[in-house]
Amino acid sequence: MFIAVLLFIVAGLAEIGGGYMVWLWLREDRPLWYGIVGSLILIAYGVIPTLQSFPSFGRVYAAYGGVFVILAVLWGWWVDKKTPDFYDWVGAVFCLAGVAIMLWAPRSS
Repeated sequence: MFIAVLLFIVAGLAEIGGGYMVWLWLREDRPLWYGIVGSLILIAYGVIPTLQSFPSFGRVYAAYGGVFVILAVLWGWWVDKKTPDFYDWVGAVFCLAGVAIMLWAPRSS
C-alpha cells in the first residue's frame, strides 16, 4: 500500500510540476527551457502510473484523479500562496475517501 500511495504522489507532483513549468513558459514569459523541462516531466508522469500493481487501467487512473485533486489544492496553497477554503478541504476529503474506496474496497473478482 505504501508503494501505491508513493507512486500516486510522485505521479501527481510530476503532472502538476510539469504542467506548472509549461504554464510559466507560455503564460508568464519564462524561457523556452521551462517548456522543454516541463514537457519532459509530463512524459515521465505518463509512465509513472503504469508502475502501479493494480490490474485495471481505469481504476488506477480514477483513483489517481482523486490524489491529483488533493495535490493540486496543496500545490496552490504552498506554491501559488492561495489558501484553500473550507469547501476546498471538504472536496479534498471526499476525493481521498473515493480513492480509498476504489482501491481497497473488498471485491469479488
